[in-house]
Amino acid sequence: MIKRTLYFGNPAYLSVKNRQLAIKRPDHEMDHTIPIEDIGVVVADHQQITMTHAVVTSLQENNAVIIWCGSNHMPISMSLPVTAHTTQSENVRYQLEASEPLKKQLWKQTVTAKISNQAAILKKMGLTSPHIEKMIPRIGSGDPDNYEGQAAAIYWKALLDRYDVSRGRYEGGPNALFNYGYAILRAVIARNLVGSGLLTVTGIHHTNKYNAYCLADDIMEPYRPVVDQYIMNYLEQLSDFDGELTKEDKAYLLQIPVLDISIQGKTSPLMVGAQRTTASLAACYQGKARKILYPDVR
Repeated sequence: MIKRTLYFGNPAYLSVKNRQLAIKRPDHEMDHTIPIEDIGVVVADHQQITMTHAVVTSLQENNAVIIWCGSNHMPISMSLPVTAHTTQSENVRYQLEASEPLKKQLWKQTVTAKISNQAAILKKMGLTSPHIEKMIPRIGSGDPDNYEGQAAAIYWKALLDRYDVSRGRYEGGPNALFNYGYAILRAVIARNLVGSGLLTVTGIHHTNKYNAYCLADDIMEPYRPVVDQYIMNYLEQLSDFDGELTKEDKAYLLQIPVLDISIQGKTSPLMVGAQRTTASLAACYQGKARKILYPDVR
């Protein structure tokens, strides 16, 4: 079942009534209700949004993620359930006991999938780069030569050169779209990692001690090109983009969880495909599988 993504950009009072999310807005006389079990992501983007304790706990009990936006209307944090899997302790034990060779092989698969998707996106846009394609068969265990970084430099220059801007979290122009889109993607991946009984804090490559979502940042890498293509298609429809996100821009980006992706020839919404990816990662940790299932944009 495809879970719903809810966005709140105006004052609202959220409560629980008969296992439904009851939404009360100042300008509406009647409450609007939505089954909590149908919700996958909630984006809170206004300082006058009130959620009762029952709302937060009910959402978390149903493995929904809450994204909190700051005064600049950009996502700054998210709330995930502590446990959303029946055998979490066992899965976490396998995850924590994963050997370095295994993690390096998983990272090689991740980088290979990411760069392959980047090359495919450039090809679709008529920006083919043979340099990137040549990197793919050379990627070693753990990516010791940092082909991920080398490919990123070429990839982003090709994509953003026309906008006279480089890719960066604090850079201007279209970067605001990518930052917001990646925040949505990160939340979807983190939600599914927890749903597969894994800890987001312990990654296979990312190890920043200040980052609580290292594993999500690892696993979302091959998904980034899916979001990139979606955003580049949007930019081509705009006559101009000044770097400030409008409600229309956000509405477009909030469709990311339901974008169609293909994994092993099977098409599904991104949120559903992400569950296949995280479940395959858990199986790799357990020794039941040898490959993470990632999307293929070719």
